[in-house]
Amino acid sequence: MAMASPTSTSAICSQPWLCTQTYCGSPMPSKSLVIFGAGGHAKVVLDALFASGGDFGRIELRDGDPELWGKLVLGLAIGPLHISSELAETPCHIAIGNADIRRRIAAEIHSAGGNLVTIAHPRAIVSPHATLGAGSFIAAGAIIAPNAVVGEAVIVNHSAIVDHDCLVGAFSHIAPGAVLGGGVTIGRRTLIGAGATILPGCSIGSETIIGAGAVVTRTIGDREKVIMVPASKVV
Repeated sequence: MAMASPTSTSAICSQPWLCTQTYCGSPMPSKSLVIFGAGGHAKVVLDALFASGGDFGRIELRDGDPELWGKLVLGLAIGPLHISSELAETPCHIAIGNADIRRRIAAEIHSAGGNLVTIAHPRAIVSPHATLGAGSFIAAGAIIAPNAVVGEAVIVNHSAIVDHDCLVGAFSHIAPGAVLGGGVTIGRRTLIGAGATILPGCSIGSETIIGAGAVVTRTIGDREKVIMVPASKVV
């Protein structure tokens, strides 16, 4: 799991430990930032970029839906989704909610030599002792506590909490208002639904769905779907 290590950089950044591979108000590199996806989640990602007040240079939007090409999202034109060697050393972010699509595009970006970058809203709270994986997204109001590890291309959505010593596997999504208690482990490509609560120390497998508002009090395996309070497996 590729991780971006905490670091200290320029004082102009409100969250300096994020800036080596994270955009939260620091100057952008000279190459364009390429955003893959132009749907609802892309709007949230762009809003985080604009809110940071940084000098972003050029931002490209690319999407696979031909019907969207030429249309605008928050003032930016949408172009075709293509990945080739022209992305070498180019900062990229995948603003797509579907975990399998994020994983596929991430692999293609890596093969092309592009760099996945993390984006954090300036109103997110990220401990300097947390670790964020390349390409992850931290939305407004989210909290990432000390010693938490967030994997590659993970989404931590609005007001979600990833408490101390949690581990969130690559390409997972912690939906708005979800709470991971201390020491929780989440597998790869797992969805923790809006407002769900995972009690401290519990483990959730890979490719699992925890329904909105569920309260998980025990370990949940791979490829399961659980709902209700307390959470019950869907047969």
